[in-house]
Amino acid sequence: MPGKPAKPPHHWPRLAKSFSPLVLLALLTACSTGPTRDSDPLAGAAPIGCAQLQDMRIPAAAIGLPTSGARVTAAEPVAANGAGAKAVGAYCKVSGEIAPVDPKAPAIRFQLDLPTQWNRKALMFGGGGYDGTIPDVAANVPAGPATLPGPLGRGYATFAGDSGHQANATTSRDGSFGANDEALRNFAGDALKKTRDAALVILTAHYAARPQKTYFAGGSTGGREGLVVASRWPADFDGVIALYPAWNAVALDLQFGRMTRAMAQPGAYANPQKRKLLYEAAMAACDKLDGVVDGVISNVDACNASFDPATAMLNGAPLRCPGGADAGDQCLSDAQIATFRVFSTPLVLPYALASGETSYPGFNTWGTNWGTGGGNAMQAAILTLGLGTVQPANPMPGVSAQASPPYHSTFWDQWVRYFLTRDAAFNPLALDPQQPGPYQARILQLNAWQDANQVDLSAFRDKGGKILIAHGSADALVSTQATRQYLERLRAAMGPAQVDSFVRYYEIPGYGHVFGTAFNASWDSLTALENWVEHRQAPVDQVVVDTVAVPGRSRPLCAYPGWPKYQGSGEINDAGSFVCATR
Repeated sequence: MPGKPAKPPHHWPRLAKSFSPLVLLALLTACSTGPTRDSDPLAGAAPIGCAQLQDMRIPAAAIGLPTSGARVTAAEPVAANGAGAKAVGAYCKVSGEIAPVDPKAPAIRFQLDLPTQWNRKALMFGGGGYDGTIPDVAANVPAGPATLPGPLGRGYATFAGDSGHQANATTSRDGSFGANDEALRNFAGDALKKTRDAALVILTAHYAARPQKTYFAGGSTGGREGLVVASRWPADFDGVIALYPAWNAVALDLQFGRMTRAMAQPGAYANPQKRKLLYEAAMAACDKLDGVVDGVISNVDACNASFDPATAMLNGAPLRCPGGADAGDQCLSDAQIATFRVFSTPLVLPYALASGETSYPGFNTWGTNWGTGGGNAMQAAILTLGLGTVQPANPMPGVSAQASPPYHSTFWDQWVRYFLTRDAAFNPLALDPQQPGPYQARILQLNAWQDANQVDLSAFRDKGGKILIAHGSADALVSTQATRQYLERLRAAMGPAQVDSFVRYYEIPGYGHVFGTAFNASWDSLTALENWVEHRQAPVDQVVVDTVAVPGRSRPLCAYPGWPKYQGSGEINDAGSFVCATR
């Protein structure tokens, strides 16, 4: 459908009675990338005001995948608000929903913010985890600088959807929607196309013009979604920002299962106090490997190769408990060390996934904050996204404000029970990811649906599309080793020079999943993407700034395989004192 106007179906005359000619024209043209304003047939038409968008209906034919049509459920003007970088001009806030084909499937709910002072561009936000809520479309892009306006503040029309279901109180951990095929396919990617097409119809009607550029920004599941739209619908977007992308979600789920089964063994689950010991021991051993002791492990590969928790020391004492038996919170037992070794090593499958993968790489376990506790809000968030406070078991312990199992384990539990087996009573600890038996065929099917498997992105590249990928090396939920794997798959399929012409991948030392206690990244990726797409200025000398551990300190943002190495002199909190070394 992208690139061609939709052909009006036979039932449009009945629907057309409620539409102005402009809206009908918008329906016919919203899926097209379209010409510039000078040659745009919409240029002389009158825009549709905010209030007039209320109850607007969009026929199924205007959406590029099967639906039962869409409608605007609310449209209200919002006055200018905020100050400084948080200032946002007046805009029209539009809410809507896209009806499913299957009457038992949930609707896709979405929101669209249409600024009065429009910059002729649009940006779609991705979700997170199992989605189920609409992202804040008035927010900044992932890791966007708090000192600069977000997309809406810059004049972008912004939009996002809930991926086709409404989550329960566990929000991004609720996978129960997976019991319905249409809801599952929407989450896997279809909702992205449906939401984009519906939003473009509304946007086109409101402004009487199409956007000149449309971008996508997301992290984690949202990062996967960004890579999905670039590969499946290359005509729809001009650029993508994908942070810590869970591109191979099925392999990651299988690794989560391996990790969960290890943590569920007697005595194998390390509490936050023990995780703090491991973190501090790794920092003591590996911080200096990048040339300076600065609280950040930048030479991650050297740390992975050299650190051994069984022989590590902390403050003059062994990290390992005497004899390997659990002796309290001042050391780690052999069972707990073995669990972390599972984290650090790859899942190896005796069968190939539909994408061709036979493994999921290990995590950069040493120096990653797995949830060490603490009093501030960021530590609480990292604890939630990490190993939580309760050992995984069957049935999986519930998620509450007071206690929760590892995020990984709830994710695995939901995937096994609702995506894979479709048996809500199934014991997720009983399923061996490496020997799934009768469920192997279903795993391959889910892999084909969920993952960003396409390795030839020539169509996106040829239209001028650009992709910026960044990933924190201390991520406890998605491994940077997997993102490297994605880049190498592209290079093997397209050639390194071709990939480098439209993709950049950066690793950020010390940065975790969404948050980082060693280094909390702030990067103006949107300006970098705009310059690359709109002005053909490839990103060079990019800088990332810490906002938490040492607010204001900077590091060079090194394109993989580079990492920041201290030059031996100069201010250690300044990016200029570091060079991008190669492995």
